[in-house]
Amino acid sequence: MPVFIVIGVILLIVFWVISLYNGLVRLRNRRQNAFADIDVQLRQRHDLVPQLVETVKGYAGHEKDLLIRVTEARTAAMSATTIDGKIAAEQQLSTALNGLKVQIEAYPDLKANQNFLQLQEELSDIENKLAASRRFFNGATTEYNNAVESFPGNMIARNFGFKREVMFDLGEDSRKQMEEPPKIQF
Repeated sequence: MPVFIVIGVILLIVFWVISLYNGLVRLRNRRQNAFADIDVQLRQRHDLVPQLVETVKGYAGHEKDLLIRVTEARTAAMSATTIDGKIAAEQQLSTALNGLKVQIEAYPDLKANQNFLQLQEELSDIENKLAASRRFFNGATTEYNNAVESFPGNMIARNFGFKREVMFDLGEDSRKQMEEPPKIQF
């Protein structure tokens, strides 16, 4: 009889470990799936950036350095292969695009150009979809990180190579720009 109790306890522990492990796998996969949704939006943004840059070139040819930074940031973002690498590269691209938006304000003719307005609207739509996808990704990442770091999941996570993952945030440059009050000129 005591042998059956010991075997029963061992089986319960084995099933408990399997359950925790499978839960961590599900959360990791949900996070990766959430990033796949972001990836779709990023590809659309990457396809739109060259059109936007070409349109702006016609009006703001002397803003060559800014346009080069946007193009280089896009290239870096497209060549990033890991989730962490893509997050860092996309933060740089977002910063470069924000700089482009600021420069565009100096060109009233450009802001009235129909092609530019359509591209700007598409970019705005993609940015909104990206924001929603990032929120979902960050929620999935938080849920995953909580499972990896809290007891008893942390014991299983540590033994099977699960680790804390990074969030998809604005990045330091974008955060600094958002903290600055807007400049209003009449």
